Amino acid sequence: MATRRIPMLSLEAAKVAAEGAQEKAKQMGMDFNIALVDGTMQLLHFVRMPNAKLTSIQISIDKAFTAAGHRSPTSAYQNKVFLPGGPAFGIHNSNGGRFMIIGGGIPIEVDGVTVGAIGVSTGTPAQDIECATAGVEAVNAFVKRKSGSKL
Repeated sequence: MATRRIPMLSLEAAKVAAEGAQEKAKQMGMDFNIALVDGTMQLLHFVRMPNAKLTSIQISIDKAFTAAGHRSPTSAYQNKVFLPGGPAFGIHNSNGGRFMIIGGGIPIEVDGVTVGAIGVSTGTPAQDIECATAGVEAVNAFVKRKSGSKL
């Protein structure tokens, strides 16, 4: 077979993730930049809450880009392997400087397949992760409700 079908995050599901992340942000009393990419790392949906840091816009997009491209949370890169002297030091300069090693990017998986990712930025890495996790959980609940439907 010369081609294959790859499940992708839909715009509808991306909006569900953004809404879930925004709800968590409101509970936290913070505003965030929230980016959703599809499985090919292309921006699908973006929300900038009113008081989110302007300098965090691209960071949120790049966190989603990294999480989708490596099918791993960006928080996985916060260890000594990626610090000066570590065997992967400098990886953050790859992909035109878009590779993020700061927590807040989480892949979105459906049936074990990475269909996209969410990237959140403005708070601390722990706050960004908390908000992003709420977005992933919202998509998981959406998929369960739609069971059998296309993403």
